[in-house]
Amino acid sequence: MAKKQSRYRWFVVAIFFFFMLLHQSDKLLIGPLTPDIIAEFKISMTQMGAVNTGALIVGALLYPLWGYLYDRYARAKLLALASFIWGATTWLSAIARTYPTFLATRASTGIDDSSYPGLFSLVADYFGPGLRGRVYGILQLTQPLGYLIGMILALMLAPTIGWRSVFYITGTLGIVLAVVIFFGVKEVPRGQSEPEMEGMEIGQVKFSKEQAVLVLKKKTMWFIFLQGFFGVFPWNVITYWFFTYLELERGYDSTSILFTMGPVILILAAGYFVGGALGDWAFKRNVRGRIIVSSVGVLMGAIFLYLAMKTPIQDTTQFFVLMSLTALFIPLSSPNVISTVFDITPPEVRSTAQGVEYFVESSGAALAPLLAGIIADAFNLQVSILSICTITWILCFIFYMGAMFTIKHDVQTLRTQMEERASLERAKHSPAVS
Repeated sequence: MAKKQSRYRWFVVAIFFFFMLLHQSDKLLIGPLTPDIIAEFKISMTQMGAVNTGALIVGALLYPLWGYLYDRYARAKLLALASFIWGATTWLSAIARTYPTFLATRASTGIDDSSYPGLFSLVADYFGPGLRGRVYGILQLTQPLGYLIGMILALMLAPTIGWRSVFYITGTLGIVLAVVIFFGVKEVPRGQSEPEMEGMEIGQVKFSKEQAVLVLKKKTMWFIFLQGFFGVFPWNVITYWFFTYLELERGYDSTSILFTMGPVILILAAGYFVGGALGDWAFKRNVRGRIIVSSVGVLMGAIFLYLAMKTPIQDTTQFFVLMSLTALFIPLSSPNVISTVFDITPPEVRSTAQGVEYFVESSGAALAPLLAGIIADAFNLQVSILSICTITWILCFIFYMGAMFTIKHDVQTLRTQMEERASLERAKHSPAVS
């Protein structure tokens, strides 16, 4: 029976992997399609930045709501709803014929972009703390791989069938996956994978407003919030503008972009799993391990990106090598941030905690595409991308240093709390002694 359950949890991971892969492909497709969309609507880079910022703002505002709903209701069914919304709003974007309409419909795609807290919370109840980093690393492979698929769709399909038809395809896949998740993914009790609960039958733990407030007061969470606010700036700037930077300022054609960025994105994808695995390994030896891995990632990523973008245009080999090194380091922190949130958060409020964390992230990052467009119009894309990315990553390193001093206490607090709950559960099921 245990073996069957173990196989099923990996089946769930596979479904979530394909959901996130195709969802990220649809979400990130806008980056490679940016030149085509700008040309069709005859808009500036600032106006295009507003399109991307609109979706990010909608997503940011809805993160806390999604997080709360996931902690109150069945997460699997809500994920199916999110997948359906993804498909429907992508279709609306494809139908839009004017810039204001496209701006509004693309903003509506942010509704489902904030649906991930429930997914990661559900996974946390299938896998214990010692394995979560690797599982999250696997799931987060979908972000760069989705970008790669989006780039291929933009380069291969869009020129022949048009960018609108590409959106029709990805939107349809979202609706199909909604059906798969609705019927294929089972809900499990919150907290069942915690080490203290091993081998115990537990019921569904109810959402607790008091626990949610206590979690948000933890010092480590405040450092996570601060690094999150700035930490997603670089990803959104690179996602939405790097394709255009290569084409317009480094003179790359479609083939050169594909053969340069394809391998770089694959290295970026590997970095998520490497980061998760390193975080798990380091965490088992020291509770500060995930924070150490994260801080190294953002610092080295900033250094290598700076060196890459300062490389002369004609030195394509050096540019490729430095971008590959950048790609290896910048994803190291991502799976470890999610794992850290769950290392200090009780199971019944994990979606809420992550929803608030993502709200903080997105409220800052929502400004990134627009800010990048404004700086690019004033100077150029190189100045825009480089200044935003390096400054924010250095700030993230500073905030991780702060978390070093608080993480041990917050992890120990949760472990004590879970041990007390386990003792109560054992007392409930123990026969009375006369």
